[in-house]
Amino acid sequence: MSRPLYRGVSGGSSFTNGAHNLFDRCQGDIRHELSNPIGITRTRKGLAVLFFKFSLVLTLLTLMGSLYWSISISLSNTASQNRILQMRHRHIQEQLIDDLLDIGQISVHNGKSGVSEFCLQDYENYVPCYYNVTEILETEELGLTLEFERNCGKATKIDCLILTPRNYRIPLRWPRGREVIWKENVKITGQDFSSGSLTKRMMVEEEQISFKSDSLMVDGIEDYSHQIAEMICLRNESNFNEAGIRTVLDIGCGYGSFGAHLFSKEVITMCIANYEASGSQVQLTLERGIPAMISSFAKLQLPIPFLSFDMVHCAFCGINWAKDDGLLLLVEVDRLLRPGGYFVYTSPVNTHKSLRDKENMKNWKLIRGFTEKLCWEMLSQQDETVVWKKPIEKKCYHSRKDGLDVCSKSHDMESPYYRPLNPCIAGTRSQRWVPLESRRPWPPLARLNAVELEMHVGVHPDDFSEDADSWHLAVHNYWSLLSPLIFSDHPKRPGDDDPHPPYNMLRNVLDMNAKFGGFNNALLETGKSVWVMNIVPTIGDNYLPLIFDRGFIGVLHNWCEAFPTYPRTYDMVHASGLLSLKHRCSTLDIFLEVDRILRPEGWIILHDKTPLIEAVRSITAQLKWDARMMDVDLNSDEKLLICQKPSFRKPQLWT
Repeated sequence: MSRPLYRGVSGGSSFTNGAHNLFDRCQGDIRHELSNPIGITRTRKGLAVLFFKFSLVLTLLTLMGSLYWSISISLSNTASQNRILQMRHRHIQEQLIDDLLDIGQISVHNGKSGVSEFCLQDYENYVPCYYNVTEILETEELGLTLEFERNCGKATKIDCLILTPRNYRIPLRWPRGREVIWKENVKITGQDFSSGSLTKRMMVEEEQISFKSDSLMVDGIEDYSHQIAEMICLRNESNFNEAGIRTVLDIGCGYGSFGAHLFSKEVITMCIANYEASGSQVQLTLERGIPAMISSFAKLQLPIPFLSFDMVHCAFCGINWAKDDGLLLLVEVDRLLRPGGYFVYTSPVNTHKSLRDKENMKNWKLIRGFTEKLCWEMLSQQDETVVWKKPIEKKCYHSRKDGLDVCSKSHDMESPYYRPLNPCIAGTRSQRWVPLESRRPWPPLARLNAVELEMHVGVHPDDFSEDADSWHLAVHNYWSLLSPLIFSDHPKRPGDDDPHPPYNMLRNVLDMNAKFGGFNNALLETGKSVWVMNIVPTIGDNYLPLIFDRGFIGVLHNWCEAFPTYPRTYDMVHASGLLSLKHRCSTLDIFLEVDRILRPEGWIILHDKTPLIEAVRSITAQLKWDARMMDVDLNSDEKLLICQKPSFRKPQLWT
C-alpha cells in the first residue's frame, strides 16, 4: 500500500521481479563513461563519418578565419570587454557547428545504442535550450549577470538519463505539498539564502522548506489579493470567477504564493520566469504543485494564442518597461489579454514617495503614455499597485491620433511560436474577441456550448461532446488500471474489489497531445486534484485557443525540442495519438525528454495504434522504464502502454 503522505508510490522499487509479474523489468548494465560528458555512446555509419570529417574541415576553415577577427578586436578593447566579445563570438561558432550537425542528421540517419546511459552529476538540473555550463563559469569570473535566452540547437540536446539527486524524495501530496517541499528536491545555494530573497517567503527547516499559511499572511498574499479585487470593484478575490477571471498569467511569480492562494478560488495561475541556475522561481513553484514554465518574456512572443488570459499579473517582476524595448512587452501583454482583461502591476517605484525621484517620474510618464496608446484604462492605484483594463470596444484603436496600429491580417497570427515581438494590436479580427463580462463563469465554461464552439472553425458540437464522453471513460479506465499496479505485489488485471488510487496521487500532469483538452476536463470532473499543462504539437491541428476558452492552460510546442521546464517537475505524462504524428526527430529523442521532465516513480500513459505501441515498447527498455502493454478494447486496433519511471540512486555512480 502506498503511504498517504506522498503524491505517488514511495520507498524502493514499485514492482517486484516475481515470476508472475506481468511487467517487463528493463535490464542493462549501468555504465558511466567519463570520456563523454553526457554519457552516451553513439554508433555512426561510414558515410556519416565521411560527412562529419568534411564538416570538420569546413568548420576549421571558418574558425581560422574568425580567429583573425577575434585578434583584431582584442587589440582595441579592454580585457573585460574582450572576454565578453569572445563569449558572443563563441555563440556564432556554436551555431555554425549546430547547422552542420543538422545537415549531417538529414544526410545520414544515425543509429543509437541499445541501452541509454546516465548523465554526469553536473546535469541533474539540466535544462536544454537554456543551460550552458561554460557560459555560467565565465560570467561568474567576470562578475556579470547572465540572462538566459532560448536557444535549441543540437549542442543542447542530451542522449542520456538524468539521475535523481542523492537525497531526493517523492513530493508531498496536495494540498500538503503546496505548503511544504523537500529542500533537497530543488537546487538552492547558500548565496540564494544569504541574498534574503528566499528567507522572506519561506521557513527553512533541516529537511524541508515551508510556505505555510501563516507565512503567507506575513507576506500579505491574502490581503494583497483582496486589495486587487477591490481595485477592480469586487468584494474580494472569491468573486474573481464570477467576474469572468479564470486564467491568470503571472510574470516573475516569486515562488508561486499568489497562484497557490488563488487555486482555492477556482482561478488557475500560470507562472513564467527566466531560467535560473539556482533558487529558481519556476522550479520551486512546480515543486509546490503550481503551474509554471521557463520563459524570458524579453524578445519573443510566448507560444500562446492571443486573447487567452483574463488577467496578467506582474509584481516585482524586474522588467524595466522604459528601457531596452521594455514598452514592447506591454504590447505582448495586450496581445495575451482578453477584451476587458486586467493588467496588475506592482512595483516599489509606483509609490508617491518614489515618484518624487525625477528618473522614476520620467519612466512612469513613459508607461502611462504608452498604456494610453494601447487604449488601456487605469482603474486604480493604491500604494505600489496599479491596475489597468483593456478596452472592450475596438473603436478606440481607430479614433486615436497617436497610437499603435492594428495588426494587418498577414501579421495577426493567432498562435505564434517564439516569434519576435510584434508592435501592433492583435486579435481585433478574431471571433474570439469576446468581453470578459460576457463569458460564462467556470466550471460551466469548460463545457463549451454550440455558440461558443462556433468561434472555433472545424469543431462540431457532436465531435466535442463525443470527445468529452470518451475521455470520462478513459480516465475511469486509467484509474482502474493504475490501482493494481500501486496496491498489489504482482500487477494483474483490475477487479471490482481493487481499491482505487487516491484522488490526490498526482498533481502536476502534462498532456503531450491535448487536442480539445478533454483529458484535462475529465480529470477535474472526476474529482482528481490535478492541474494539466495542455500541449498542442506544432505539427498537428491547433486547438490551443479552444483549450484556453475552456478555462484551461497550455502552450504550443515542438516535441523535437526540449520543453521549457526543469527535470523531475511532472508526476504524470500522457500522450494519446502523439506517435501517429510525423515528427522530424526520433521517438527515442522525444522519450528521453519525457524521462527528463518526469519525476522518479512518475507515470507515463501512451495511447495509440497497436503497431506504434508495440514498436516503442523496446524504447521503454532502453530508458529502463517499467512497462505494461494492454488492450483498449477487444474490437479496437489501439493499445495502451502504461509505464513507470524507476528511481536510480546508485552511490557508486558519483565516484
